[in-house]
Amino acid sequence: MSAVGGAAGPVLQVEDLRVRFQRRGEVATHAVDGVSFAVAPGETVGLVGESGCGKSVTSLATMGLLPKRGVHVSGSVKLDGEELLGAGDRTLRKLRGKDMAMVFQDPLSSLNPTVTIGTQVVEVLAEHRGMKGDAARREAEDLLDRVGIPDPRRRLGEYPHQLSGGMRQRALIAMSLACSPRLLIADEPTTALDVTIQAQILELLRDLVQGSGTALVMITHDLGVVAGLCDRVHVMYAGRIIETAERRDLFARPRHPYTGGLLASVPRLDGGRGAPLTPIRGSARDTIPWTQGCAFAPRCDVALDDCLVEVSGSEVELADDGAGRQLRCRHPLTPAVPTAGAHP
Repeated sequence: MSAVGGAAGPVLQVEDLRVRFQRRGEVATHAVDGVSFAVAPGETVGLVGESGCGKSVTSLATMGLLPKRGVHVSGSVKLDGEELLGAGDRTLRKLRGKDMAMVFQDPLSSLNPTVTIGTQVVEVLAEHRGMKGDAARREAEDLLDRVGIPDPRRRLGEYPHQLSGGMRQRALIAMSLACSPRLLIADEPTTALDVTIQAQILELLRDLVQGSGTALVMITHDLGVVAGLCDRVHVMYAGRIIETAERRDLFARPRHPYTGGLLASVPRLDGGRGAPLTPIRGSARDTIPWTQGCAFAPRCDVALDDCLVEVSGSEVELADDGAGRQLRCRHPLTPAVPTAGAHP
């Protein structure tokens, strides 16, 4: 593991990351609006929120995978102290796959359908580790075996469509592990998988973090994944982090009404048959600019008048709430009501 930023420092340090999309003649869209977080070696950090909250855009900006045209990215993204924003394509290509890797949501569209699995894994080994020929094939076979793909030698000669969804996802993870990256970003890696395969993939990622000290960023909307894998959780809404806390503390006493609403909407095994679900009313599009108040206020049943307007000309800021928690809310939930939140 490299130690550019020092052994005690974070592997990934994101500060005030902002991503703005804008087409000519149209109003700009602020997909990510001042996001900051850090990930230490061997730590798993979760980015949680509904679709459209900015999770995936944050990960793509971190990896330098956003298009150049019509996109403006600012802030700071450091990998072991090395600034990535503004780095050239050549520098980023050397880092991707070797020092930082990403597991995408849909393995079928992420893998090349016209090239065998073996060729795609060997390509990573040749590019970043200089391995060729039989040595590369043996290493590729060992990687597939490590991630639990049965009969790995035969699978090397197969194409992505010949593998099940779970095995395709494992193949992607094998490619990500090929160079023992210091940072791994997993963007909804279990969304299209059945529950049994989900558990196997999460166990694989957990072993990776514990065994190699890799820093893992888990992007998901599945709170079950968060509960079983993450050490620290950042809840995102409308491009900003609205609450951050240790996993156990977040589940035990959510303070932001949005976090409480997410937890209240999860079906419970002890709720009894026929117990109604408690969804968050409205949709993620029902929002206001952060400069005018809390973006979640139009959907929040505990919002007051000052949630919908500017206060002293300032925005709703992310502030320390004690015990390592940060919160962006003027009227947070009380710890006495751990699952209270938005109601239909």
